[in-house]
Amino acid sequence: MPPLSDAPALKTLADRVRPVDRRAGDATRAYLDTLTKPPGSLGDLEALAVQLGEITGQAKPEVTPPACIVFAADHGVAAEGVSAFDQEVTAQMVANFAAGGAAINAFARCIDARLEVVDVGVAGDMADTGTADNPVVNAKIRRGTGNILTEPAMSCEEAVAALDAGAQAASRALDAGCRCLIVGEMGIANTTAASAMLAVLTGHPVSGVVGTGTGISSAGLSHKVSVIERAIEARWMDVSNPLDVLANVGGLEIGAMAGAYLAGAARGVPCLVDGFIATVAALLACELCPEVRGYLIFGHRSEEPGHDVALEALDAAPLLALGMRLGEGSGAALAFPLLDAACAMLREMATFADAGVDDSRS
Repeated sequence: MPPLSDAPALKTLADRVRPVDRRAGDATRAYLDTLTKPPGSLGDLEALAVQLGEITGQAKPEVTPPACIVFAADHGVAAEGVSAFDQEVTAQMVANFAAGGAAINAFARCIDARLEVVDVGVAGDMADTGTADNPVVNAKIRRGTGNILTEPAMSCEEAVAALDAGAQAASRALDAGCRCLIVGEMGIANTTAASAMLAVLTGHPVSGVVGTGTGISSAGLSHKVSVIERAIEARWMDVSNPLDVLANVGGLEIGAMAGAYLAGAARGVPCLVDGFIATVAALLACELCPEVRGYLIFGHRSEEPGHDVALEALDAAPLLALGMRLGEGSGAALAFPLLDAACAMLREMATFADAGVDDSRS
């Protein structure tokens, strides 16, 4: 099955993704050199400003207000003891998001972000959770994935539905006026699914992409590696087809995140990528539509060992390295002020001519 061949709506979305605007980036770069500073003296912040110019097509881009979208889902492979926490914690954490008590809630408030939690596959019933400030949207596709050790994670139709749910969530945020997408996740055992997908998509040995996740022991880590290796061996999948990989060993929230990146790229807005699981979702999106890569900005480097592999596959360098491995979009939210600062630099700094400063160098 060729990628997206059975998903006309998603194929249309992918077809709308255009290469980033290099001419707008060049205009931003030229303008930076007229500002009251030595050329290149603001280092990577200048490169970030140029990338934002390319993404938005504007020499002076804007990224506020941002949107934080957290996709939540459960994983049948949790039954194999691959996580330090029980599956019930996914629903409990969604309730915590709804009450405003999670890290992403605090960080979203810091940056005045629109926050939405989307249930694409939580095993429990989340219908009565959520508030006006912290809404929980019911987009449930199924109550958790299948246990990938004994069956596919989902059907191909459900994989497409996950991508579509993510695209719809991104569209809601963009229609509300948001100018940057920060995409996060919650799902017990989702590092297992992400590691399996990464190993299949890159051909990297499982042992080199698996980490402790929520804090399992060394014995638990060896068990987790074994579970993933056996799951990959048991699944008959077309490794050249990213949708088939998602359906066999992936997660509903991972598919939804990829769909959000597709929609963000199609609308010409920057997508700020979080840690390990978010980067695997970004890799999935780029496998489906390579032009998405130009719209991705990588927020932070996770402590999960597989993150380096995923970043290398995407030729990506994160903005921050804070020793984090929480997920939820937390690292990306912390990186957002750098994007805002890059825009402020373009918007508010004086040029040499405006300030009456001599820009000639001896």
